[in-house]
Amino acid sequence: MNSSNIHHQNLLQQVVAHGNIASSDFVRLLPKTELHLHLEGSLEPELMFELAARNGIELSYNNVAEVKAAYDFHNLQSFLDIYYQCADVLRTEQDFYDLTWAYLLRCQQDGIVHVEPFFDPQTHTERGIDIGVVFKGITRALKQAEQELSITSGLILCFLRHLSQEQAIECLQQAKPYLQFFVGVGLDSSELGHPPEKFSEVFVQARALGLQAVAHAGEEGPAEYIVSALDILKVDRIDHGVRCVEDEALMIRLEREQITLTVCPLSNTRLKVFSHMREHNILKLLDRNIAVMVNADDPAFFGGYLMQNFDALIEHLGMTRLQAVKLAINSITGSFMTDEQKEMHIRELLSIAQA
Repeated sequence: MNSSNIHHQNLLQQVVAHGNIASSDFVRLLPKTELHLHLEGSLEPELMFELAARNGIELSYNNVAEVKAAYDFHNLQSFLDIYYQCADVLRTEQDFYDLTWAYLLRCQQDGIVHVEPFFDPQTHTERGIDIGVVFKGITRALKQAEQELSITSGLILCFLRHLSQEQAIECLQQAKPYLQFFVGVGLDSSELGHPPEKFSEVFVQARALGLQAVAHAGEEGPAEYIVSALDILKVDRIDHGVRCVEDEALMIRLEREQITLTVCPLSNTRLKVFSHMREHNILKLLDRNIAVMVNADDPAFFGGYLMQNFDALIEHLGMTRLQAVKLAINSITGSFMTDEQKEMHIRELLSIAQA
């Protein structure tokens, strides 16, 4: 353990003495990152109606209440069916800017200092939207957030796993002129029946371009998908990963290698990965020294942004101050920020935690 880690551990011990159960106000003050957020999944119904009107699109819903009533999902696919329908209102650079900026303003409220959001270019290029339109709208908002909100970012391009690897390779080719705008690639959409190895070649190509790699695994898919994502796709972190508990050898590996799992509590309960929040395993994984952290996934659809997820852990799992601090630290260390940025945020976090 290096001197910096010893310092962090000493400060963490002081956190224990400052009460047990965390409060929402305490967690909100902690510097945090969000590493598992689909920008298209932050499209609130109100903005969807606004963009539909702007672009002359007729929706199958009459009002916001009808849209929210449709958010009664029984599995991942039932969510994705509505998700792709709602994304159809995104047409112009301004639309993608408005979507991203609205999310970033929520980040400011929740104490988020850095984001690495996902976006699904294939969802848009398949509708005839130029990939440059998508990049320019999103990155304009991200740049503005760094200047005006002091929120740094690293954009992640995701491949849709229900489509073919050939289509993913085509997507990567389309994105090459915009390499300066994104830091990594990911893999999302329908997990079952689409194992990570299906996309082995496109991840090799992405790595050759100097990009980081992440992948959804172990949400609806089995623990073996986590292993495949690590060994075949060579990912830097796992999105979701909660089914790692099915494989003790994998659990030991995750702890030893400190591989970040970007867990999404509200999403997991809304999609029936867990029947109730009190059954969620995130804090058990944390107590096993596995590098889990909290994210909102698709907050417009799943009932809340980052702080709502933390609040659910307080209410249903009795999350302590120490656990909250560890989750926040994991969110920083698991990011693609520089080591200097990470150290700065962790020192600020620990200073707040021991106050």
